[in-house]
Amino acid sequence: MELRKTSLYSTIDMVPQMEHYAGTLPREQAKSRPSLEALRKTFEVSFPPFVHTYLFLAGGNMTSDERISNMPDGENEESQGPSEESPVRFGWIYGVKIPCMVNIWGVTLFLQLTWITSQAGIVLTVIIILMSVTVTTATALSISAIATNGRVVSGGTYFMISRSLGPELGASIGLIFSFANALSVALNTVGFAQVVCDLMQSFNVHMVDYTNDMRIVGVITVTALLGISLAGMEWETKAQILFFLVLMVSFANYFVGTIIPHSVEKQGRGVFGYRSDIFIENLTPNWRGPTGSFFAQFSIFFPAVTGILYGANITGDLKDPSSAIPKGTLMAIFWTTLSYIMVAVTSGACVVRDASGNTSDIMTGNSTDGCVGLACKYGWNFTQCTESQSCQYGLANNVQVMAELSGFYYLITAGVFAASLSSALGYLVSAPKIFQCLCKDNIYPYIGVFAKGYGKNDEPLRAYLLTYFIAIAFILIAELNTISAIISNFFLCSFGLINISCFHAAITNSPGWRPSFPYYNKWIALYGAVVCVVLMFFFTWWTALITFGVIAVLFGYIIYKKPKINWGSSVQARAKTPSPQCLVMTGPPNQRPALVDFVGAFTKNASLMICGDIMMVSQPANQSVKWLNKRKACSFYTQFTANTLREGVRYLLQASGLGKLKPNTLVLGFKSNWRESSPESIGDYIHTIYDTFDSKFCLCILRMMDGLDVSDESDFKGLDQIKTVFQTAQGKKTIDVYWIADDGGLTLLVPYLLTRRKRWHSCKIRVFIVENEQDIEERRNEMINLMKRFRIKVNDVIVMTDSEKSPQTKKFLDSVAPFRLHDEQQEGVSVQELRQKDPWKISDKEFEALRLKSERKVRLNEIIRKNSQHTALVLV
Repeated sequence: MELRKTSLYSTIDMVPQMEHYAGTLPREQAKSRPSLEALRKTFEVSFPPFVHTYLFLAGGNMTSDERISNMPDGENEESQGPSEESPVRFGWIYGVKIPCMVNIWGVTLFLQLTWITSQAGIVLTVIIILMSVTVTTATALSISAIATNGRVVSGGTYFMISRSLGPELGASIGLIFSFANALSVALNTVGFAQVVCDLMQSFNVHMVDYTNDMRIVGVITVTALLGISLAGMEWETKAQILFFLVLMVSFANYFVGTIIPHSVEKQGRGVFGYRSDIFIENLTPNWRGPTGSFFAQFSIFFPAVTGILYGANITGDLKDPSSAIPKGTLMAIFWTTLSYIMVAVTSGACVVRDASGNTSDIMTGNSTDGCVGLACKYGWNFTQCTESQSCQYGLANNVQVMAELSGFYYLITAGVFAASLSSALGYLVSAPKIFQCLCKDNIYPYIGVFAKGYGKNDEPLRAYLLTYFIAIAFILIAELNTISAIISNFFLCSFGLINISCFHAAITNSPGWRPSFPYYNKWIALYGAVVCVVLMFFFTWWTALITFGVIAVLFGYIIYKKPKINWGSSVQARAKTPSPQCLVMTGPPNQRPALVDFVGAFTKNASLMICGDIMMVSQPANQSVKWLNKRKACSFYTQFTANTLREGVRYLLQASGLGKLKPNTLVLGFKSNWRESSPESIGDYIHTIYDTFDSKFCLCILRMMDGLDVSDESDFKGLDQIKTVFQTAQGKKTIDVYWIADDGGLTLLVPYLLTRRKRWHSCKIRVFIVENEQDIEERRNEMINLMKRFRIKVNDVIVMTDSEKSPQTKKFLDSVAPFRLHDEQQEGVSVQELRQKDPWKISDKEFEALRLKSERKVRLNEIIRKNSQHTALVLV
């Protein structure tokens, strides 16, 4: 167990492990790594600073890096402490798929889809369904991408938009979207109440009058739904499953009813079963009345597919939102789309458009003279009501066609109840959770009281009551036709902003945008956003203007108040996301082209690069700038006059860049001539590394086996563009990462950034880790899971079990010999006396104290040479 806690290569270095990343383990506190300061002070008892770095150089390490905080977790994580009770969490089927399906199936399916089919015809109805689904599918893909780019906490849609597009648009649409969900509770409750009142009328039962009966039933219904919601997510999920089962029975009843023989009463209402003539006639449109147009029917149908956001809105109650939301939402869209198309086709193939409902209209003879309509072929004469446009039944006149077609009429009524109640319940749960998340962010005044949560699931009881009273207010109005148009626009606006969020995050090329869901496309997201805006104006242009007007007012308020929040947004992605902003000590860049090309490979068009040149005497910079421009290197160039490398770098670390465009990573070349260099030169290089860490910078050191400096080549000329290995396609080589101590992720981030480039795209990443022989498979699986949490594709994870073997130390002893005092072999001479002459040398006692660590470094060098001879790049 001790080996799992500390690295083999330092006394207190921590090996990479899941517990270090709070964002990857929801609701668990992160375990801390030792700070860099603590690591550096481990050996600062009496050892000169040169000792550790000499070991670093002798071991052949190629990089040493400081962490980039939070980088592996993406932009959407929030850590939470463990709660006393374990909250109830749901998987993708019960938490997303089933609730989304019952929310998508609404009153439109049972009462309006057949009527839309009569108006638009089967072909155009299917086109309307598919066009609607393209919008929701594009939105679902965008939701899936955002949800798998880190962890999304409760607040779903609002959280996604606000953390992607920033608080201005996010908070505006969050307020509107939560209000639209509250109004949707009222709409679906009124739909249920209307069906109940119609049923009461058929039995000649009433309480007051039709309108007041609808209000009474609506208030009683929404109160019952509130009770289910307040009972907790377990009860709400059980209710949704019950509604789902009722809907399944209703569908089975409907499809069985289409194939069984139909009675004379049903035939009098236009139901004849599957007939090719009926199917062919109903293929084409037959527009009637003021809503007789394609886009009018489109606007009536579209609200039927807006229930796709349910899973995203309850992310806080899901076991694994990043997996559940894509699978559950897309599966729900697929099955509900299939059901819509099947109902449209089967009803269009079985029912004529006009029928009287009178059994007396059956024809007794074979003569069809004077009979108008397709029903004449089947022995029915509906001519009179057809010509006078007074038919009460048939596809174009009766909203209960599904009930007429079914095997048992009242099972379809039960389906209508289940569809309307499930949608109302879904919105009653979603609206408070969205509003609670908005209130917690404390952006708008006077609403913080609704942020408080109760119980193990942090239920927003106050927000539930607010949603309840809003729903009751609009149920009592009982005139929701105009408001329903506004709600459709609110949903379209939300869909559009979700797609814009995904599109903008994708085009910013931010290293923080790496969703594990691979099937999204930024151009599909853009298409979804554009179509949403277009449809808003096609449906009702004035409600679209109202929606944008409200957003503009809320947007302006936040701009004016400037709340103190630090989410950042995709607009600020390049400046906000901690990515390598590099200060590269190239010297004259034309003399070290490999350094320029290597750093440019992962910073070009993505982050900052500054080429730094420390000179003893000031010289014109024109030649270096011309060389960089000719090489098309996206880099600044800065010169600094100083007496030593350390002095110049120290000032550059403090002065380079401005604001967000400030470097956070120093890149050095490996000092390959350290054996021949003077102790002062080596000390200068070592203290440059120390100053880098003191300045809170990351550090990368690049070592090319053939060296970095090309100025010694006989044919070198100042402006020559010498080609380096980083300018050639790497093919299917591997990038080997030796992640032996947890640096926070920079060692993994750099190869990920490289593989986004065309030349490195085919390279495969291998990760080498250390572990004792007893826990190999467990350790490997833990690291594979960590890579998945990071959303970084790794080809293989290799556990090194031979790292504790004794290395071949002769070469090491020979190379370190010139830097030892050998004080124990000299009698009568103290260490202090020897040090006064050679302060950079180490005593025998110090050497023995660090022997074990030194040998492990040498052993690591042997392992790297054995495993990574033919790789494109090695990172340690």
